[in-house]
Amino acid sequence: MKKWFSAIIALTLMGCNQKVYQNPHILIVTSFGDIEAELFPKQAPKTVAAFLSFIDSGYYNNSSFYRVILQEGLSTEANTGLIQGGIWKTNDAQHPIVAGVEHEPTSKSRLSHTDGTLSLARLIPGTGNTEFFICIGDQTQFDDGKNVNSNRDPGYAAFGSVVNGMGVVRKIQMQQRESQHFIEKVVIQKIKRL
Repeated sequence: MKKWFSAIIALTLMGCNQKVYQNPHILIVTSFGDIEAELFPKQAPKTVAAFLSFIDSGYYNNSSFYRVILQEGLSTEANTGLIQGGIWKTNDAQHPIVAGVEHEPTSKSRLSHTDGTLSLARLIPGTGNTEFFICIGDQTQFDDGKNVNSNRDPGYAAFGSVVNGMGVVRKIQMQQRESQHFIEKVVIQKIKRL
């Protein structure tokens, strides 16, 4: 009886150590380490709901980071740019049938593409789905209306921010590349809710 009581106490204490978040947190498990991000459903409800549904559907299992943009000639710590990932390069048969997410511009969400921001990649507004990018350094040119070529640019839909693992993001960014693509894709083993 004493052993059962001790086991129940231990399990209860372990349960008390679980973190409770105000906003959903996710873990991007990569071959270079883990990246934890907080998502902002109050600011970008449609984008966050879609992203979480893609996670729950297992779309990101064995996916990858495949695209990179970086500013040449800077140290790793000062470098800016982004890394982009999703299922496009690893599960392309599934990618085209995933519906686009209604565009949530930064003028409505009040989010901005600052260091560590997660944002939905897209061709035109409303076509973004499973592909996302992580900003390295401030990339506010991706906010709507900030494109120097057009005041009518709708920008991209920011929806989260890295809270742990920017070192992993930078390590991924520095992998060998040709133009804007990694020579070897960086494996995303899975993305899961915390």
